[in-house]
Amino acid sequence: MKKAIIDPWGTVLIEDYQRAIKEFGISPFDKKILKKLPNPNRLMRRLVVFGHQDLGRIADAIKNKSDFAILTGIMPSAEKLHLGNRMVVEMVQYFQEQGGEAYVLVADLEALATRDISLEEAERRAMNFHIPAYVALGLDPKKTHFYFQSKNKIVRDLAYEFSTKLTLNEFRAIYGNLDAGKIMSVLTQIADILYPQIKKPRPVVVPVGLDQSPHMRACRDVVRRYKKYNFILPSATYHKFTPSLDGNTKMSKSKPNSYISIPEDPEIAGKKVLNAVTGGRKTIEEQKRLGGEPEKCMIFEIYKQHLIENDKELDEIYRRCKSGELLCGEDKARACKLMKKFIEDFNKKFKKARSNVDKLNIISHF
Repeated sequence: MKKAIIDPWGTVLIEDYQRAIKEFGISPFDKKILKKLPNPNRLMRRLVVFGHQDLGRIADAIKNKSDFAILTGIMPSAEKLHLGNRMVVEMVQYFQEQGGEAYVLVADLEALATRDISLEEAERRAMNFHIPAYVALGLDPKKTHFYFQSKNKIVRDLAYEFSTKLTLNEFRAIYGNLDAGKIMSVLTQIADILYPQIKKPRPVVVPVGLDQSPHMRACRDVVRRYKKYNFILPSATYHKFTPSLDGNTKMSKSKPNSYISIPEDPEIAGKKVLNAVTGGRKTIEEQKRLGGEPEKCMIFEIYKQHLIENDKELDEIYRRCKSGELLCGEDKARACKLMKKFIEDFNKKFKKARSNVDKLNIISHF
């Protein structure tokens, strides 16, 4: 079987998460690690977070109330997010609540190198939309350090240091074909991941989708080889992609009606939900006789990942669907109502966050 190449630029979709676990050195997120984490959030409890690397180190830091950090990044490209971004923010929020110090980088250098977005435009987009959107989704701005790659000399210098620790063949093995801009982006991403340890070594966790695993692999390789700073191997959590409303493995921005944008007009979001693929049978008679298939239902997946917090409530929906008691029309109407409420709540929080963006803790190292 040909080995899969996973890349952060969105050219490969993941259908078999178990295969990915085996091939990319990821540990399964199971009951053993779940028991070590206090008050696991919805994504953890339902194994939407399906894998991790060295998360036990973070669990120990939480238990011992010792120092640890969380890092995530913002790509200031399109001025809209999607539900997959929300999962990252929820994971950062969880670790913040457990005492972690959060860092959010704006990948303006990567946006310049790989998407031809100027540094000025990247900053405008980040301050006007992306950062307040992350706050509106649950990020605690009082416990978060923000920075722009282009304004962080420490990160830039680290990237050049690390350039001596990976060969071109290793880049190709991890990422496939690369141009010079992407190579510089990778080195800068590695520096970003290790930046929270620059003052002192400490555990750092990076919540990501599987498409970002190459950055973690490359970073961990650098740490093993470069002992100057005594960096601790970074930890990671990996969450599943939010599937497209049309049933595909991952949401596609080329099909606007197949995913929910953030922000979105609540009415449009509701209509998209009403058109989603379900696990219902061809007729009501078949549905009642054979039962539905929630495993194939995009509505149920959205419930599981995003819209229903209470596990017992979700279990009841699953039971009613499998028994044929719950029909797709009723189910979609409920999902439509919940999605519209989520969008309306986000829009209100976003407006407030945007008005307070000048109060954020933004780091600069020139």
